[in-house]
Amino acid sequence: MKFKILFFLLSTLISQISAAQEVVFYVSSRGNDKASGRSARDAFATLKQAQIAVRTEKIKGYPKTGFKVWIRGGEYELKEPLVFGPEDSGTEQMPVIYQAMPGERVRISGGEKITGWKKTQNGLWKTTLPKEKAGQWYFHQIWVNGQNRRRAHTPNTGFYTVKGFPDGGAEVSYDKGSQRFEFGKGDIDPNWTNLNDVEAIVYHFWTDSHLRVQSVDETADIVTFKHKTGKRFTDDYTKDGARYIIENVFEALDAPGEWYLNRVTGVLSYMPMPGEDMTKAEVIAPVIPQLMVLNGDPISQQYVEHLHFKNIRFEHTNFILPDGDVNNNQGSAGVSAAFKLKGVRNSSFENCRINNIGNFAFDLDKGCSYNLFSGNRLTRLAAGGFRINGGNAESPPLERTGFNEFRNNVISHFGEIYPSAVGILLMHTNGNLISHNLIHHGFYTGISVGWSWGYQPSVSRDNIVEFNHIHDIGQGLLSDMGAIYTLGLSPGTVIRNNLIHDVESHGYGGWGIYMDEGTSHLLVENNVVYNTKFAAFNIHYSKEITVRNNIFALSRLSLLSRSVSEPHKSVFFTNNIMYWTEGMLFDGDWTDKAYPFYLTPADRKRPKELADTFDMDYNIFFNPGMPVDSVEFGKQDLLQWRARGKDVHSVYTDPLFEDAAKFNFRLKAGSPAFKVGFKQIEMQNVGPASR
Repeated sequence: MKFKILFFLLSTLISQISAAQEVVFYVSSRGNDKASGRSARDAFATLKQAQIAVRTEKIKGYPKTGFKVWIRGGEYELKEPLVFGPEDSGTEQMPVIYQAMPGERVRISGGEKITGWKKTQNGLWKTTLPKEKAGQWYFHQIWVNGQNRRRAHTPNTGFYTVKGFPDGGAEVSYDKGSQRFEFGKGDIDPNWTNLNDVEAIVYHFWTDSHLRVQSVDETADIVTFKHKTGKRFTDDYTKDGARYIIENVFEALDAPGEWYLNRVTGVLSYMPMPGEDMTKAEVIAPVIPQLMVLNGDPISQQYVEHLHFKNIRFEHTNFILPDGDVNNNQGSAGVSAAFKLKGVRNSSFENCRINNIGNFAFDLDKGCSYNLFSGNRLTRLAAGGFRINGGNAESPPLERTGFNEFRNNVISHFGEIYPSAVGILLMHTNGNLISHNLIHHGFYTGISVGWSWGYQPSVSRDNIVEFNHIHDIGQGLLSDMGAIYTLGLSPGTVIRNNLIHDVESHGYGGWGIYMDEGTSHLLVENNVVYNTKFAAFNIHYSKEITVRNNIFALSRLSLLSRSVSEPHKSVFFTNNIMYWTEGMLFDGDWTDKAYPFYLTPADRKRPKELADTFDMDYNIFFNPGMPVDSVEFGKQDLLQWRARGKDVHSVYTDPLFEDAAKFNFRLKAGSPAFKVGFKQIEMQNVGPASR
């Protein structure tokens, strides 16, 4: 009897211990999908098999604290995306975690290694791809030893320029669809190999148009494309022609690192970089368009939940614009993503590396909420880093996307194929936290918030953009961009404690913080912005935004700008420091105009008439090489400016930075800025936290 009781107690204890432990599976590149997967020595070969095993264990229904899939170091080539549905979910107490083994390097690739290279007499290396010849595979990128290599293009440096506008130039609206332009003599050759595979990439306004050649009239020097672009072929709003390059030209295969793929013969030709031995080099071309799909159904409330990925490296996706799509969307918003999430909640990607991707890295679509993206490194991206978009103001509430966190990530060298892409693109979404990220070397915008133009209803609100370090944005390629860009009604949105510098546009634009069409009811505070081509702070048109306690410094052409004066308050601008050594202090329209306004319902019958379209006071202005009498404040001197009620209590004096020449904008003790209410901005915690 005592033995039976002891056995019962021991069995109960073992059951309790087992119930308190995770169910663990292992995956190894040397594994076998017929193995048990229960140990590192008996590991599965694929993540797909581990996913099936987790599903099978969940069906058994006994209590657990969660599932862990350990992935051993090695390379895993995907032939199709990994697809996770609601049936793959965990719970808060029992999450499902896929994680690289500590200290081991896991690479999951959507590409295929290319071998069989043979050296030809002209110094090129060639190999034949049967799937390409059969029309089963086509790609726009290859990577050699981990480095992106460009398709053969002309010119090798710089750009060609459009010479004429048969579909209309400066005399038509900027958004006039255009399908033809006149080129310079000899810039485009109708005898190029596979002419209809040749592609022009035109850089105009804030977009990059990707245009397949349909025909070339050598007599008139007119090229006609297969599809229209959404804008005229001018250099922004000027009368000059836009810049362009021509890609995928076999006859232009003349520089190390260039390649050409002949879709008819299936032959891939490559001119190696100095020292590259193609018999030993790792050459990868992308195959699949997505690496992972997390697919829930928010309308039926069938979510993917509590699914987590940690310490995994993902590479290589293949994206080609669909026929008819020339990438006319702002922010390259139509480009797909390597990771597609829909109806996903309480899930995460942490400390992953997303590298050499042919599209956006992540796309959070409808019904994605309370997810975490932390400590990830996103580099060498054809498009952008994160795109977050859900239902708009007219959509069912269950399709709304919001309350996601993006913190401590690095997003660098993005927009390498689609340069108008954005580092973090917040579209129809609310309540997100964008914090402590490092975003650099993009060609358009670092962080974009909002997707409703003008003062129409918007769900974009309560987004927090804070403690991010954003630099080297624009790089002189496109126009009309900012390090941080906003659109539409944004109540509760806050942009604070960000460090922004080195923003360079091609033409106009190149702003630090850019409040575009209809930006309303947001707060901009405690930011440091310097070294921008145009204004450190720019308003297109806005309503009742608050801008306080910022440092705007060392812009080249102007420091503050506003494009439109409207019959309402556009901005409350107080306790800021403006420091410049060249260019204008104010640019654009800073005039006031009378408009009716009532403060209470009692004023409805006889509204008051107001004239102030902005409030500005308690600021510090200083140009060390210019006396205040020489400074124009909105095309007026300081006395005239103050007569309008502007900057009555502001001071023109040296703010006493520690070392402005070295971009140290910390204030010394005794700074006069403290007397007008300015508070010291601490920058040491900006950017990703130490890992």
